Amino acid sequence: MRRMFLFLLFVGSLGAQSRTGELRLRVVDPTGLGVKSSIELVSEANQFRRTFITNDDGRAIAERLPFGAYAVHVQQQGFAPFAGSVEVRSALPAPFVVHLSVAPVNTSVAVNDANTLVDPHVAGSTDRIGREAIDTRTTSLPGRSMQELVNSQPGWLYEGNAVLHPRGSEYQTQFVVDGIPLTDNRSPSFGPEIEADDVQSLNIYTAGIPAEYGRKMGGVVEVNTLQDAQAGLHGQVVFSGGSFDTAGAFSDVQYAWGKNAFGVSAGGSMTSRYLNPVVPRNYTNSGTTGDFSAQYERDFTPRDRLTLTVRHELSRYEIPNEYVQQDPHQDSLDPSLPPGSQLQTGDNFETMGILSYQHIFSPDVVADVRGMVRDNSNDLYSNPYSTPIIAFQSNWFREGYFKGSVDVHRGRHELKFGVESDNLFLHEHFRDQITDPTQYDPGTPPSFSFSGSRPDLEQSAFAQDLIRLGKWTISAGLRWDHYQLVVNQQAVSPRLSVGRYSPSADLVLHASYDRVFQTPSFENILLSSSTAVTSLNQNVLRLPVEPSHGNYFEIGLTKGFAHTLKLDANVFRRQFNNFADDDQLLNTGVSFPIAFDKGILYGAEGKMELPNSRGFSGFVSYSYIVGSAWFPVTGGLFLGQDATSAQTQLTGHSPDSQDQRNTLRYRLRYQLTSRLWLGTGLEYGSGLPFDFAGTPAEALAEYGQQVVDRINFARGRVRPSLSVDAMLGADIYKSERIKLQLEGDVQNLNNRLNVIDFGGLFSGNAIAPPRSYALRLQAAF
Repeated sequence: MRRMFLFLLFVGSLGAQSRTGELRLRVVDPTGLGVKSSIELVSEANQFRRTFITNDDGRAIAERLPFGAYAVHVQQQGFAPFAGSVEVRSALPAPFVVHLSVAPVNTSVAVNDANTLVDPHVAGSTDRIGREAIDTRTTSLPGRSMQELVNSQPGWLYEGNAVLHPRGSEYQTQFVVDGIPLTDNRSPSFGPEIEADDVQSLNIYTAGIPAEYGRKMGGVVEVNTLQDAQAGLHGQVVFSGGSFDTAGAFSDVQYAWGKNAFGVSAGGSMTSRYLNPVVPRNYTNSGTTGDFSAQYERDFTPRDRLTLTVRHELSRYEIPNEYVQQDPHQDSLDPSLPPGSQLQTGDNFETMGILSYQHIFSPDVVADVRGMVRDNSNDLYSNPYSTPIIAFQSNWFREGYFKGSVDVHRGRHELKFGVESDNLFLHEHFRDQITDPTQYDPGTPPSFSFSGSRPDLEQSAFAQDLIRLGKWTISAGLRWDHYQLVVNQQAVSPRLSVGRYSPSADLVLHASYDRVFQTPSFENILLSSSTAVTSLNQNVLRLPVEPSHGNYFEIGLTKGFAHTLKLDANVFRRQFNNFADDDQLLNTGVSFPIAFDKGILYGAEGKMELPNSRGFSGFVSYSYIVGSAWFPVTGGLFLGQDATSAQTQLTGHSPDSQDQRNTLRYRLRYQLTSRLWLGTGLEYGSGLPFDFAGTPAEALAEYGQQVVDRINFARGRVRPSLSVDAMLGADIYKSERIKLQLEGDVQNLNNRLNVIDFGGLFSGNAIAPPRSYALRLQAAF
């Protein structure tokens, strides 16, 4: 094992990066001399539009470009306008020279733009969110700005406290931040967020997933926070505020000189509605967040680039009360009972350092090393009035990560090989004291404590190839994974995607198959798998949670209409064994992983996108998802009646917790004038299933009439939700160096009480915000 670890560490020095490339641009005059000018790169398919300023020799570098086709525009006084196109299909830097010609006298020059709306050489579906969409997004409550951007895409559900669920999967989302995968839960109640203003672009996969990604495979979100180095000082300052006493500020600054670029960002926010409350009244729900990052990049030579990044994020928040927790003696006439209400608080802290080094061996071979070290902690505290239980938790882990890859261009092939080594050292501490024994089985001990530590060791290797054969594009890959925590397993996972482009119809047809090996969530897995939990109840079922093995199938198309509209449509099916879900310990909110014998998820998605036509831009999307979990349970901890049910229910199935059949979203923006725009949005959900052990009368006493009116007990589903939004934005100042933009939002304009989730006593509810307002002021320079 030691030799294997040293081997992985050595090979990890070979390289790693996400599916992006680089253009090395140069603008020259008819004599071949460099011309200082501006170059605009546009890719409608990638939501990419950016202007690069060349140096005195006419050179500029466009880094981290998502694979695709780009239109190139150059307009320089004294020269004829230039319009061309270029494709980025490899991580290898590609040169692109713009040859300007002298402008003809008294002659108009027609410039035909390249079609970049439909990428003809893709083998699967990928959703992309560019910088313009990030800058004009609807303002979010603190802690969830990036999650709401992802949730705007078809196939994703936003459940509970901003927990993302891709195509019905539970806690199987990974964020790949600047090439580093983060596989822990990134929702506001589990971990601090990376603020969306700090993000340059997002690439989102739910099928046709490259073989370099594994372990958490419900959905993969590539997050790029690195800016292209441009000479001089650049940055932005953002201020926001609105309903629920919400206020926030963010700024980032980059300065580039010579071969160096240095950037720093910082932000903070506060609100009185951090999590989604469990009843319409917004009890005990304040929260604050903060983040800081610094990045340094140096090109030692045209072949060697070093990048260093340091990030620190934090959040502190209260956990919303229910009625009985807010006033535990509301039905009592005994004046001797002490006053007071429950107060539970949580916090998250994260610090990470990332290093990458890229070396170009030849025009056909590039390698890169990328490593990361981070500390992450998650704490829960309870005051003496907490009911039915006082709980404390202090979990933290230290992670060391290495990934390496080599990209090779060979004829029609874009090959990539690599390895990963990820080592987490988990530490869990939990203790509780029961304050209301009537809520638990007889014999449940009045107090309990647990401490445990264990390493989570995971290694992998992958190979993949992107092949272009005329109108056909093939992506083929193979991945090996090894997982060692509660169990010790390994697996080999093939991946295959095929696409064919029809130029006459501007149509891409594609199909994909992904074999996945999904590791369990590690939140509280040591506690739930420990023999110590057998003291909590005489009736205990404790099974090791094993990784999920699954097969993903997708068939879809991308169709362009008059180079103006783009339609993406897919049908999919996912099959798993050891289907992953989660449960809670003793109504504490402390969650841990469980698994069912198998899971089957299938559905369809469609998205019509209008990038920009006559001042209009936006999209409309629809998702249909059906999910079922099949008994018996195969992993996790079950106590009391839950253990009896788990041991006796050996057949049958129930709806997956994310089985929302119909989800509709749209957003439309119209540019009224060159400086003023307005927009509108809508989100409709047909309702999630729930399992409530009580009666409607008990639900009425606990949650109130407003919540009960939004529950369909006969169908076992939450009633449909609907939120209508409106936005208005203006460029209030604009010059060559500075742009000042103001945006106002009204969310849930219809002021509907939207219940996201409905669960059992003391846990499981989530109420979406009522009508709310926000203002956002952004200055870019």
